[in-house]
Amino acid sequence: MKVPIACVIGWPIKHSRSPAIHRFWLNEFRIVGDYVVQPVEPDKVAAFFKNFPSGSYVGCNVTVPHKEAAFAAMNRLEPAAKAIGAVNTVWMENRELHGDNTDAAGFLANLDQEAPDWDRYRPPAVVLGAGGAARAVVWALLQRRLGPIHLVNRNVARAEALALRSGRGVRPGEWRELPDLLPDAGLLVNATSLGMEGQPPLEIDLGKLPAVAVVADLVYVPLETPLLAAARARGLRAVDGLGMLLHQAAPGFERWFGRRPSVTQALRDAIVRTL
Repeated sequence: MKVPIACVIGWPIKHSRSPAIHRFWLNEFRIVGDYVVQPVEPDKVAAFFKNFPSGSYVGCNVTVPHKEAAFAAMNRLEPAAKAIGAVNTVWMENRELHGDNTDAAGFLANLDQEAPDWDRYRPPAVVLGAGGAARAVVWALLQRRLGPIHLVNRNVARAEALALRSGRGVRPGEWRELPDLLPDAGLLVNATSLGMEGQPPLEIDLGKLPAVAVVADLVYVPLETPLLAAARARGLRAVDGLGMLLHQAAPGFERWFGRRPSVTQALRDAIVRTL
């Protein structure tokens, strides 16, 4: 019997926590299998997917900078991947490459778990950033019919392009407009790299946010970013980025290993120890 092995590809990739997540679940279910890191240079990613059907992997996760290349290489795409224009989860069916984007679902599942009923009244949202992470967040929020969604980016042209792609309900804005958007926001999401270890902090005055607002940061290294610390100091509900990483991994595990895992405190504790 062939032992199922999945992988995560990216460049660089040694920092990935995905092996720790999937090996935790493999051990939990007592499944004989493995999940490994596979470095793939940008100029070799097309060849990687061309040779994938004849290789030894049952599937893979895709991280930066390969998500759009993976999108182009798929034979079949799930609706989320089509809408977002990027693939982070790959599997084989009938010798065809199938791709999905589970970042959006992971983002929503994390918010649902850590800030229950955050979307009860479908509040306006403010999303910072206009890159790949922001695309997934915006699409996720549109599925919950939040509105309006204010997309704020220092390069307003990128925000305008993403808003045009996303359709009605998404409004691009310049960074200088942010203070005027916060008083009505029920959700503030940092989908930039600001606040990440080695990056400048994200400096925002959260004093104008409503007391019921939720602040979410996709950054998880460090786990407690300055943005989240400021939110908690104000008594706001704050949601870190680690939960999104954990939740987005679950659909792939089910595809490759046949069991649907849960995101538990034990899993979170195990991954926190690796940070």
